[in-house]
Amino acid sequence: MSEIVQYQIQQLIDNGQTVQLALVEDVQTEPVSQKQLMLDAINKKLDPELKDQILPFLEAILQSQPTIAIKSYAQTTITITMPKRRYEKMGSPQVGQRLEINIKKI
Repeated sequence: MSEIVQYQIQQLIDNGQTVQLALVEDVQTEPVSQKQLMLDAINKKLDPELKDQILPFLEAILQSQPTIAIKSYAQTTITITMPKRRYEKMGSPQVGQRLEINIKKI
């Protein structure tokens, strides 16, 4: 099974002969309001009749909750050390740029 994942270069160390790239999985996050997270949790716990009575009050209380970015899982990190010549052949990517890596069991 093959999985192609994009990684973002987080750190680059060039010692002259070799280059070390620290990569972190490029995870896209969506802004989610804390208000919505709280209301979703409450909706799961309360029975429908009680929910209908309490929800208007909770929405008023939670109105000012900020929007934050949520990561749904821990990111995979990879460190690669390669000869500088190979690094240059792949276009000398810099910190912040993305690489696509194919990971599969052989």
